Amino acid sequence: MKISIAIPDSSLIEEPSQVGKALKISQIARACSIFQVNTIYLYHEADGNDRDRSLLRTTLRFLETPQYLRRKMYQKIDDLRFAGSLSPLKIPSHTQTADPKKIKQGDIRDGIVVFARGQKYVDVGLEQFIPYHGQEQEGKRIIVQFKEGFPNFSIKQIQRDEVKQYWGYEVKEASSLTSVLSAWDSFILLTSRKGKSIHKTQKYFQEISDSKVLIVFGSPKRGVYEILGKSLVNVSKSQILNFFPDQATETVRLEEAILGTLAILNVLSRN
Repeated sequence: MKISIAIPDSSLIEEPSQVGKALKISQIARACSIFQVNTIYLYHEADGNDRDRSLLRTTLRFLETPQYLRRKMYQKIDDLRFAGSLSPLKIPSHTQTADPKKIKQGDIRDGIVVFARGQKYVDVGLEQFIPYHGQEQEGKRIIVQFKEGFPNFSIKQIQRDEVKQYWGYEVKEASSLTSVLSAWDSFILLTSRKGKSIHKTQKYFQEISDSKVLIVFGSPKRGVYEILGKSLVNVSKSQILNFFPDQATETVRLEEAILGTLAILNVLSRN
């Protein structure tokens, strides 16, 4: 199952401080990384605002970026004031050696295109830049695979879907939840306490276990029923599911809902 999620730009509305907002984003990023989420869609919702949307977008992307590229890709901006104290993801793209002598043929790394001495190179976090002959412009983040390792480094650019192991999530923005759903061409799971209990849907999860799946979460103040209204009935290939039947708390916070839902799906899709 290839999972993507959709969350609203109002996700942080109930957090009173920026440090609280940052910690919530960190928990979301960690949950998505643990369970190999491919894309996080940020959709605009009525209670959302530009400030929180920017904080969500920037912090999620920052946390997914390997540490050796962060200084070049992110300047000192207010959105990242507390980012240094957040939990690292430690996904495969982050746990790369800094020792150039350990680089061998076939290794894969993230890099950023740089321009120096009249030509383009890729900075992959080693002591030297690697010559680059591709079409990307300076400042573009790319994935490269080594055709030759130490000491005669040679690389080729590859796409994310060519990497066999999990290589992080992408963050994309949308004007509305409806626009995300209308562009999605596979199965959709709408999360709601008003939905069908997951205990009654085991066969369904077996049927979609090899498919792309989008999991949709509502906002702290409005669930998917309220956000979508009458258009809910027009969402194709969708199921409305309650992943927390008989919950004892009045609400399930977004970061809890994401972690819990992904954990449950991880089990159900493998049974």
